[in-house]
Amino acid sequence: RNIPFVKFGGLKFLEATHVKDLLSVLRWAQNPRARMAGLRVAQLVPGIGTASAKRLMDLMAAAAEPVDALRAFKPPRAAADAWRAFLATYESLQGEGEPGGSAWPSEIERILRWYGPQLQRLHEDAAVRQGDLDQLSRMAAGYASRERFLTELTLDPPEATSDESGPPGLDEDYVILSTIHAAKGQEWGAVFVLNVVDGCIPSDMATGDAAQIEEERRLLYVAMTRAKQYLHLIVPQRFYVTQQRSFGDRHLYGSLSRFIPPEVVACFARVAGGAQAVECSSAGIEPATSHSTAPFDVAARVRSQWD
Repeated sequence: RNIPFVKFGGLKFLEATHVKDLLSVLRWAQNPRARMAGLRVAQLVPGIGTASAKRLMDLMAAAAEPVDALRAFKPPRAAADAWRAFLATYESLQGEGEPGGSAWPSEIERILRWYGPQLQRLHEDAAVRQGDLDQLSRMAAGYASRERFLTELTLDPPEATSDESGPPGLDEDYVILSTIHAAKGQEWGAVFVLNVVDGCIPSDMATGDAAQIEEERRLLYVAMTRAKQYLHLIVPQRFYVTQQRSFGDRHLYGSLSRFIPPEVVACFARVAGGAQAVECSSAGIEPATSHSTAPFDVAARVRSQWD
């Protein structure tokens, strides 16, 4: 719809999958007994699955010299060539700072040469993710050693990952998209809280523990109190799903969150539209209004693509 917007929050830099992958290679090179890093990196090699990765880590844990166990590891036949390529990269990372050993920060360049094909294989937006890895490589040049880099990056991480820049918004007004966590301390004239239904708020992953449910309640409170004048709680009527069993329903019906009891619902005005919604204003309850929209024939639009 060409509506200008600004995004708050989002994925933290060190939480991005591709950044975790690269840092895990460095951590495993720094400490060959780092099991979590080793399990992650080993499974990046095509043909190495969870069982093979665990077998490798068990061998390295039991060996007096874990790197020798790594060299002697026999991967599945399908992974033989890919494993040799990784092993050559891993061995080039050993002996940092020693005569004939690897030189920091050129290690990252060697990792990127190996990881580049894995990035293309695993991610459709590899070009965007490559920009983050290039930035990480530039950051590494500011640290004296691999150990210093890993330590200080963990203590003081960058805030967020990047994305491709879109066309500039020329309007003075714009929509703000924000996670609830990133909205703390912010206030806006009008706030729309999406998916105020059980399973989203509270999340279905947090309903097995009373303390987690209370934390979800506090999150909704944070979201609702960001509004200065107008607050809209969006309650979708249906959720469309893609992984149902054969001949099963293609959607699920949503119900208003348990955190909005009837006595609170009474303070809102219901507005019917493409989704159910309840709306309130700091000046009092707004009358429900019918929003007239032009009819939109999806089937005709799809057919037109082939005309």
